[in-house]
Amino acid sequence: MRKGEQTRLRIIEKSAVLFNEKGYTGTTMQDIMDVTGLTKGAIYRSFASKDDIAIEAFQYAGQVLWQHFSAAIETQDTATGKIIAMCDVYRDTVHNPPLQGGCPFLNTAVESDHSFPVLRDHAVGAYSQMLGFIQSLLAEGLRTGEFQPEMELESVASFIFSTIEGGIMAGRLMRDNRHVAYAMQNIERLLLSYKAQ
Repeated sequence: MRKGEQTRLRIIEKSAVLFNEKGYTGTTMQDIMDVTGLTKGAIYRSFASKDDIAIEAFQYAGQVLWQHFSAAIETQDTATGKIIAMCDVYRDTVHNPPLQGGCPFLNTAVESDHSFPVLRDHAVGAYSQMLGFIQSLLAEGLRTGEFQPEMELESVASFIFSTIEGGIMAGRLMRDNRHVAYAMQNIERLLLSYKAQ
């Protein structure tokens, strides 16, 4: 990797954590300079604006999450096991989240709702990708006979994703991981209620 590419990656990696912890509006170029140890000129040689850094940092954060999810599900044989393993990535959201600052999907969705439409579009894309992936796991469970055929894939996938994100939000707010545990218990109960007889 060339020096320019290394510098660009360093900015992205450090900024991903920074944006996830402080938010887009709460992060200044000075903050980015401080965490990267680079001058403003060096940063602007790699990126045209803070917006560009934020978008690349969000995409990088998504890649980090997908690596965690992929590793979590590869040892599971059932759709239920895979979905619970994905949720389990956030079991210790208070002390050991997959990315410092919590869930980048949740943080970005909340902050970009009105203030940063370009980043919101990326958050919508990430949400759709995650929802589609959960639906594909549920569809796999239907194909293998794990679940009853009347399961509505989109509805159940939306419930799963919304429930775990709500558990993450409550856990981070209250500094108490039991909220994620509650979410996981209820997701598992729902999936077991669809189990084929």
